[in-house]
Amino acid sequence: MNPVPRWRIALGIAVLLGFLLLSLVLTPIYLHNLQLQSFVANLTQSASEQPADDSALRGRILDKANRLNLPVKADDVHILRSAGGLRIDVRYFVTVNLPGYTVNLHFYPGAGSR
Repeated sequence: MNPVPRWRIALGIAVLLGFLLLSLVLTPIYLHNLQLQSFVANLTQSASEQPADDSALRGRILDKANRLNLPVKADDVHILRSAGGLRIDVRYFVTVNLPGYTVNLHFYPGAGSR
């Protein structure tokens, strides 16, 4: 049986380290998005307790996004009130600069009450 060449082992290790680096960069962004999604869902579940003013509700969402270091702007938060309840949609993107590559990750957390 022929031994595996050292360059193949080194290349395999480099690929694994690349995947590890990528996961270390992307995981916090996705976890913060999940936290924002949970926050928005909780806001819509307690819709009767929320302020009647959309700007106050938008401010709470922007404050939470700011604490999570997410680049959410006021224009990214869409609030729709109807007889059926409250619907909140947040649409934003995060620019991730990787060595030799830049990617925009698009997120759409949202929730509605009935």
